[in-house]
Amino acid sequence: MSSINDPIKGGGRFRRPTSRDTSPSLEGVCLTRRRFVQGLAMGGAVAGLGLGSSALAAAMKQQGPQTLRGTDFNLTIGEQAVNFTGAPRIGTTVNGSLPAPILRWREGDTVTMRVTNLLRETSSIHWHGIILPSAMDGVPGIATGFNGIKPGETFTYQFPVTQSGTYWYHSHSGFQEQTGLYGSIIIDPREPEPFSYDRDYVVMFSDWTDEDPTDVYAKLKKLSHYYNFNERTHTDLMKDLKEKGLAATWNNRKMWNQMRMSQRDLSDVTGYTYTFLTNGQTPADGWTGLFKRGEKVRLRFINGSAMTFFDVRIPGLKMTVVAADGQYIEPVTVDEFRMGVAETYDVIVEPKDDTAYTIFAQDIARSGYARGTLTPDPSLTATIPEMDPVPNLGHGDMGMNMMNHTGHDMSGMDHSQHQMPDGKMMSGMDHSQHQMPDGKMMSGMDHSQHQMAGMDMGGMQLAQAPSAKPVMKPNPSDFTAGPVHHAATEYGPHVDMRADAPQYRLDDPGVGLRNNGRRVLTYADLRNLRTTHDHREPDREIELHLTGNMGRYMWSINGVKHSDAEPLRWKLGERLRITFVNDTMMNHPMHLHGMWSDLETGDNNFIPRKHTVIVQPGSRISYRVTVDAEGGWAYHCHLLYHMLGMFRTVIVS
Repeated sequence: MSSINDPIKGGGRFRRPTSRDTSPSLEGVCLTRRRFVQGLAMGGAVAGLGLGSSALAAAMKQQGPQTLRGTDFNLTIGEQAVNFTGAPRIGTTVNGSLPAPILRWREGDTVTMRVTNLLRETSSIHWHGIILPSAMDGVPGIATGFNGIKPGETFTYQFPVTQSGTYWYHSHSGFQEQTGLYGSIIIDPREPEPFSYDRDYVVMFSDWTDEDPTDVYAKLKKLSHYYNFNERTHTDLMKDLKEKGLAATWNNRKMWNQMRMSQRDLSDVTGYTYTFLTNGQTPADGWTGLFKRGEKVRLRFINGSAMTFFDVRIPGLKMTVVAADGQYIEPVTVDEFRMGVAETYDVIVEPKDDTAYTIFAQDIARSGYARGTLTPDPSLTATIPEMDPVPNLGHGDMGMNMMNHTGHDMSGMDHSQHQMPDGKMMSGMDHSQHQMPDGKMMSGMDHSQHQMAGMDMGGMQLAQAPSAKPVMKPNPSDFTAGPVHHAATEYGPHVDMRADAPQYRLDDPGVGLRNNGRRVLTYADLRNLRTTHDHREPDREIELHLTGNMGRYMWSINGVKHSDAEPLRWKLGERLRITFVNDTMMNHPMHLHGMWSDLETGDNNFIPRKHTVIVQPGSRISYRVTVDAEGGWAYHCHLLYHMLGMFRTVIVS
């Protein structure tokens, strides 16, 4: 990997010298600050080994990580010197590779993975989106009988492969995922696929920081908008005054200031510390995939990041989306799509010219990008597009009643006097004046005081009994859903916002993608290529509220942390309807282990199946779950620094 001096080419606008705050004692965090610093001292001595090898780096630039095929695998978790920014660091690797090797299985086979842990801390591997027995799921303390892989030990994962498609794997221990323990999975189907292609590439996006992840977390706890430098500036003020006039501009600014919230609270950790990678390559280096004119190229996009939403496009090429989260969908041709953390999309592109194309994945906060190149000739490169303007959140993103404002840009609307049911103002995030050293702004969040002690994994006793309300069918165009009930546990200093009119927004591409002049994929576009697996109506409905205090960086479910919550107990064989209400201004990618999430889009005959579902700010979304897997399962937000609070244990019996 090359040293990165240009902050733009480095995938982020800014690069800050790493500082070392005193980190709290974090249960299960694998890479301690002391060992991370020791790793820096080691960097010079081992920079020529493993990933530091120029030959391996050159090979990965074109092809990505090594592919391992078959049914029997030996995987070794260890540490390796890496250098993504010009500064040596220690990454967490599998078989000396970051990202980890691509595992290629075949549907119908039984696979065996012997995983040896050479770290000094407990580790684990979770097979994301794979349907398997609980004991093989890889979440310490939750998967049945699994307590992690101790240092020096080997754990054998073995299970039948009952699906096909594009998936990934990662650590479920501490912050190892942030330091590099993630890789791709391709499962070849037993039957011919419903589309053809000539080339097949994995394109895995991720985010790397030179900082110790415990320091990143500590900084968010102390100052939640620490990494946000895209706040509104004097230039924005002058533009608003010109376009909206003094009164409207004054009222709008007054509203956000009174609520102590930011219109640009988009991402907690940004390109200020992150370098965004494509198959382990920095934007300056870039991963390269070759093609011949007229060929159909399959791109298996995987968001393997810890915290980053990516908006993906290939200027000059249409993308036909053929699979979502590994499952076939009716083909949809788009210019762009948003990837929540842990989501996967398979697309087909068909270059007609002998020219190069840029795979461009800008983060949701517009603080940086990952990139790759599709080219008929390794010597050809393509222009890298400018990032889009930094977007602003609006009424709908706060769960306020949009009424007849469907499809409009709500970013300029005044909601300063919006009150909660208890008559109090929504408190939270005052970071509108936070600037970068060069005066530019970078992108938002105000969540500094997130409580982590004791692995806060959320809690929700209300979900234990069947709901008395009727099962509703969401409509993609239904932006007028009524008010929602908030449990008593949502009121208090641990929750600073409650959405009073969350809407189903399946046809909303999300903040920053609305009306951008490009055809953007939405969840309303997803239609299963095959008929719905389970046509039963839900036996009961469970409503879960995603909650938090942005200023204190505390995350929860229904305002209850894990240590105070009972597990969610589901009955084997029942059909559930899960409805999420997002009472925060952040996007949350929610992941249920071990079972499919059948997304309700209004067409019950062709319900798309997903393993990770984005819940947009201030919105609601529903999906059905066939409870067909016994044992203990994790259920959580897949943003790594949220996961410790916005988490539940599910027990199926």
